Amino acid sequence: MATRTDARSPAPHAADIHDVIRVHGARVNNLKDVSIEIPKRRLTVFTGVSGSGKTSLVFNTIAAESQRLINETYSAFVQGFMPTLARPEVDVLDGLTTAIIVDQQKLGADPRSTVGTATDANAMLRILFSRLGKPHIGPPSAYAFNVPSVRASGAITVERGAKKTVKATFNRTGGMCTRCEGRGTVSDIDLTQLYDDSKSLAEGAFTIPGWKSDSFWTVRVYAESGLLDPDKPIRKYTKKEMQDFLHREPTKVKVEGVNLTYEGLIPKIQKSFLSKDKEALQPHIRAFVERAVTFTTCPECGGTRLSEGARSSKIKRINIADACAMQISDLAAWVRGLDEPSVAPLLTALRQTLDSFVEIGLGYLALDRPTGTLSGGEAQRVKMIRHLGSSLTDITYVFDEPTAGLHPHDIQRMNNLLLRLRDKGNTVLVVEHKPETITIADHVVDLGPGAGTAGGTVCFEGTVEGLRAGGTVTGRHFDDRAALKETLRKPTGALEIRGANENNLRDVDIDIPLGVLAVITGVAGSGKSSLIHGSVSGLDGVVAIDQGAICGSRRSNPATYTGLLDPIRKAFAKANDVKPALFSANSEGACPSCNGAGVIYTDLAMMAGVATVCEECEGKRFQASVLEYHLGGRDISEVLAMSVTEAEEFFGDGAAHTPAAHRILDRLADVGLGYLSLGQPLTTLSGGERQRLKLATHMGEKGGIYVLDEPTTGLHLADVEQLLALLDRLVDTGKSVVVIEHHQAVMAHADWIIDLGPGAGHDGGRLVFEGTPADLVADRSTLTGEHLAAYVGA
Repeated sequence: MATRTDARSPAPHAADIHDVIRVHGARVNNLKDVSIEIPKRRLTVFTGVSGSGKTSLVFNTIAAESQRLINETYSAFVQGFMPTLARPEVDVLDGLTTAIIVDQQKLGADPRSTVGTATDANAMLRILFSRLGKPHIGPPSAYAFNVPSVRASGAITVERGAKKTVKATFNRTGGMCTRCEGRGTVSDIDLTQLYDDSKSLAEGAFTIPGWKSDSFWTVRVYAESGLLDPDKPIRKYTKKEMQDFLHREPTKVKVEGVNLTYEGLIPKIQKSFLSKDKEALQPHIRAFVERAVTFTTCPECGGTRLSEGARSSKIKRINIADACAMQISDLAAWVRGLDEPSVAPLLTALRQTLDSFVEIGLGYLALDRPTGTLSGGEAQRVKMIRHLGSSLTDITYVFDEPTAGLHPHDIQRMNNLLLRLRDKGNTVLVVEHKPETITIADHVVDLGPGAGTAGGTVCFEGTVEGLRAGGTVTGRHFDDRAALKETLRKPTGALEIRGANENNLRDVDIDIPLGVLAVITGVAGSGKSSLIHGSVSGLDGVVAIDQGAICGSRRSNPATYTGLLDPIRKAFAKANDVKPALFSANSEGACPSCNGAGVIYTDLAMMAGVATVCEECEGKRFQASVLEYHLGGRDISEVLAMSVTEAEEFFGDGAAHTPAAHRILDRLADVGLGYLSLGQPLTTLSGGERQRLKLATHMGEKGGIYVLDEPTTGLHLADVEQLLALLDRLVDTGKSVVVIEHHQAVMAHADWIIDLGPGAGHDGGRLVFEGTPADLVADRSTLTGEHLAAYVGA
């Protein structure tokens, strides 16, 4: 080994001066010329109230520019296949490194996407079974439920020199179950929900959402295909007509000189609605699917999604379906028991992946769990798995509330993972509200002071101790601890759950008290969501508000989502004696130049598209003639530019007095969204804002029991107090509120606590405590009890 003889130079190296990420003049969304320096190879936590600009700074500025610069290193040809990213509005961005974003966006909601396919664990298992499985049935594709078997034979023409025709055969063995096509469930369609058979097609027989009688692509292709009599009631169809109507294979037909494809109603419905994940559908479409379709476990594959051949091949009496159905912690133990030198590298990689699941607190999942059923916090931790054992250093890891959905017991484990990534020489940027994670930061950036237009500035930058001593909203609330309630409400009844056995629940019997604030808690994976969504949601009078994403494009805004725009349009129409449709930017009132978008998008292929403000309407989205109509001295564009608080006052009294609009605005203000403007696109809202928008919308529904799934997700410490006051108001008006929650402030504020556990997966699923918070603290028999006692200082 060579020895070094040169002495290290005392002068600093030129490369060592780039130890900070420098942001100067950031103006994305509500940021107001923000300029900061973030130390590299340190853990920096960004705090501030929901809507203060944390996501705009970290994700939409720093991470977005890093990804854009990396994309620019590829050729123009390759960039044409990649998402195009615009440069963020910022004057200077220096010292960036490669950014890896680990956010809370739901994983692919395709019905064939599972935890195993999303993390490549399934791919490794397939190779393992194709090498060691007995009997041997084929290559890895033979064990894949997404790959159908294909057989073909015939003549092919080879154009090389003299053309010649040769006979060829082709075989590919796939593992897909032919009955359910790899979905694990089969569907039966209730035809009475699709059409009224007493009517003819001409009379509007279809009862499918969106199928209007004048729709060229749906209804008219049936009525004018020539295959069916449009004036005959459906119940009088002959056997052949019924076969054509319901099951006909795709056939070319001509309607008004246009070539269209006619297809039987059942395959068309299956393609239009059933091939999509139910959770990703719009609410009214999902309601239709739930009415019209019953999903049952596939009788042929037993829900495993795999063909009989794939299930017949085994390693140590375990087939690949059994392996994917195992709890991951058990599967990791099974893989460790395999000792086969011929596949040693594969076994090592598979063990590392499965051990990462256990290490990150997801050992209770199974690889066959559909990704659409994971919570935001679980999805984020699944994305972390591929980075845990990485040898890369000097990377910028960007996390969005990594403690979301974690019990206090699990937060310490997450903190250790963040510190491990930092100690490998990486820059770790975390958007977070939990004091337990803020405490471990090397550097804190506090944004605010308020939300929306009242935020977007840096209120504090420095150490955790400096934040505590500072006068910012975060600093003042940093050491807040909720006290146990002295007086508890008395239940007015009980919701009885008997023999709940969904997922990992073990015949749980619980009486959830009504008329009070009841909190269901337990470590992640203990069975809380299984209990509520399996036994409570869907009952009469129950309004369930989950963490599902809000469906909406950049044309959607709080006014359209909450239904607020309807009474506003009617009020404008009545005051001016015109049609309500004029006051919709998505209908007759839209500016013809930009079609009501307010901006004109120019697609530049592999370059980032350019959005320019529409010159005709100046970004107001409406025709000039529509803006001449006024209500209370304001036109429709000025009303949509108002904040919720301003609009509440505007529609509360005076010439613009509109009770229906005022009621919705009151609810938006109640959930702490008074700063939002009515016309702000939904795509610009933070996660916490979107959940509270859903809560405000559902508060108007008629229901006696509200079920909330972790409503504190994305909420600042100061906002949690406001949420508790809102929950109290709901209960005091006679409602029953059931909350799935990990936040100790909500537990301390509860009238009744139900604790599930004691662990996760098959170590959970049992009732370990039910009673008052004071009894739980005094008892300290569960993990929740220990952490709650420490929180309230008992």
